[in-house]
Amino acid sequence: MIELVHAFILGLVEGITEFLPISSTGHLILASDLLGANDERGKVFDVAIQTGAILAVVWEYRARFFRVDPRLWRNLVVAFIPAAVLGLAFGSLIKRYLFKPVPVALAFIVGGVIILLVDRGARRVRVERSDAMSSLDALKVGIAQCFALIPGTSRSGATIIGGMLFGLSRPAATEFSFFLAVPTLLAAGAYDLWKNRALFAVEDLPMFGVGLVTAFISAFVVIRWLIRYVATHDFQPFAWYRIGFGVLVLLTAHYGWINWTA
Repeated sequence: MIELVHAFILGLVEGITEFLPISSTGHLILASDLLGANDERGKVFDVAIQTGAILAVVWEYRARFFRVDPRLWRNLVVAFIPAAVLGLAFGSLIKRYLFKPVPVALAFIVGGVIILLVDRGARRVRVERSDAMSSLDALKVGIAQCFALIPGTSRSGATIIGGMLFGLSRPAATEFSFFLAVPTLLAAGAYDLWKNRALFAVEDLPMFGVGLVTAFISAFVVIRWLIRYVATHDFQPFAWYRIGFGVLVLLTAHYGWINWTA
């Protein structure tokens, strides 16, 4: 029963944070650490339940995904490749050394500062809509996504802020970030689950079911809200949240208020 409760909590954390520029992986690492589910099995579960959030994107944008749109699919392939290559090359090392609370907290703070600097600066918008992006635009966003391999950086934050730096409007960058999450996270989840399949058994299916459904529902709500939010707001509140939360985690680690895993 306790595993189902943990799966619900982690699914909620995943769904709420996946598409906001605050790092779902970072929040999952911290939440898993607090719940005592931060072993190798827990890390694989965290990656696998991202599929629930991805299905929320597919459902919300089903009209775009299930029609013949060569430009969209070409751009997704181009943007997916850089992070896929680097993830395969360095994924194990990243998990071993960076999937820990203190490195995550530092990435929270650095990412928050970057969002503040970029979102406050003057930018020339070249691309108003995601369906007007070129392959070069997609490649640039894909390279920006590589920074999200560092847990705590935020995949959505890296792709949205990167896209804005490269001339995309805030809505266009946000929408393409949603789309790019589909191949990126589906591939990461499937690869990680298959590679570590020996850690799980049929009895774990209810745990995965709870995590996936919870992630789907909460992510769907967040996607609907974020689409409306970016039309009239900037990302500075998320930047300050990242900085404040990162500082809080560092303080709890330094003073021993919470016994984070080293």
